[in-house]
Amino acid sequence: MNPPSKLLILVGTMTNTAEYVAQAIEMDCADLINPIEVRMMNGLDIGVFDEDALYLICTSTYGAGDVPDNAHALYDSLGSQPRFLGHVRYGVIALGDSSTHPQTFCNGGLRFDERLADLGAVRIGEVFRIDAAENADAESVGAAWCREWLSSALQPQTGV
Repeated sequence: MNPPSKLLILVGTMTNTAEYVAQAIEMDCADLINPIEVRMMNGLDIGVFDEDALYLICTSTYGAGDVPDNAHALYDSLGSQPRFLGHVRYGVIALGDSSTHPQTFCNGGLRFDERLADLGAVRIGEVFRIDAAENADAESVGAAWCREWLSSALQPQTGV
């Protein structure tokens, strides 16, 4: 399998924190993979997964454990237009606040992960959870995690 042509970071956010994390990754990890494209989820659908890319879902959680408003169209399309996504390799950065939402902590990212896995997409590594109650600097924490994640994600793939 050939290495991906780019890292595509799909951002779901209400308060822009996930966007800031994605931008920090774009700046900090450009020496590992180029280009890195940050794309807001606004108006996207399952067709975004047709691109030749390594995907990173970077999303906050909103309300009672839901995906952010700008992520609804993409998330909903994964259920309403399902198709096999076995060619998709992805990671997830889920943002949340365990102190104010312990029952639904990071559910936005976890919901994307579950739906992508159901469609056959292959997650690389574990879902990375950034807790606003513990990490005031989500951008640095997310960029540092992504550097480690990319070292695994960019390894040549063997097998089928």
